[in-house]
Parts: sequence; structure tokens; C-alpha cells
Amino acid sequence: MSEGILLPKLARGTLLPPLERVARLREALPQILAAVTGETDEIALEATVACLLWESLPQTNWCGFYRRVAATELAVGPYHGGMGCLRISFERGVCGACARTATLQLVPDVRAFPGHIACDDATRSEMVLPVCNRVGRLLAVLDLDCALLDGFCREEAELLQPLLNTIFGDCMPSPELGK
Repeated sequence: MSEGILLPKLARGTLLPPLERVARLREALPQILAAVTGETDEIALEATVACLLWESLPQTNWCGFYRRVAATELAVGPYHGGMGCLRISFERGVCGACARTATLQLVPDVRAFPGHIACDDATRSEMVLPVCNRVGRLLAVLDLDCALLDGFCREEAELLQPLLNTIFGDCMPSPELGK
């Protein structure tokens, strides 16, 4: 699928209403899954997912992965957007909180998040999801940033987490992916 995501093109920074964002993401999910089916290299998977989510989520100003490289440390992986932080401790920022707890971090205003790391001062909201293998070991986190407040909603996370579990967790595809 070399043509990327087959969705209407939107200007970077466009924040659609939540229902439209969810519908757009729902349309992209089967395409993303089809693009990575059969691939086993973790970096190739991360690069492709970051690229296709960048196309699918026009509100993002940063979209990518921080890979677990030590017991309590993440290093920047494949991404789209401005310069990312090179390394993040599990004890720092939204990505660190996600890595430490292996739970979704949905932050409508990063300036209200204690210890937020400002890799890009333009970022105002953030969503970070854990990426675990099928036995529950944290491999990475998916970090999505937006230059606007409330750039992400729980419904987007509820669509993305099963996608990540399917691609990286070697799980059976979620029925949600087909909708």
C-alpha cells in the first residue's frame, strides 16, 4: 500500500470535532493494519504506523514512538514532526508516566501536567499509549502531540490501543479494527 492512507487530505493542525476525528480514524485503521500485515521488524512497524497515523490524525504536530531501551529509559524512535526528546526517563513527563504505569495518558492541557517535558513549546495537549508485547512487557510508547488544547479524546485512544495490541502484541485482531 505505497499510496498511504486513502482519506481526504487535511491541512496539518486541523482539529476536527471529536466525532469526525473518530470516524476518520475508524476509516484508517483497516488500512493501517493492511499496510503492516506480515511485517515482523519492530522498527519497520513503528515507522509505518507513525507515518500512517500522521496522515490520519491531522491535528498532530508530533506523532511517533519512544522505544524502551533500558529498565526505566525510553529513546526516540520513528516519528513525524519536529525534533523529539532523545531520551526520557520513566520518572519524567507524560511519556514517562505512560511507560511507568503502562496506562493511557490523555492530557488535555500539558501545562497542567506536573513534570511535563516540553520538547516542542507549541504542544498544548498530548495522548500517550503503551505498546506492549503479548506477555505484557512494555516495548515502547506511542506519543501523539497537538498544538491545540483537547487535541485528543478517549474514543481515539479506544481505537488506537487495540491497533497497537494487534500489531505489536501478536494478538488476534480486535473486532473494533474492522468497523
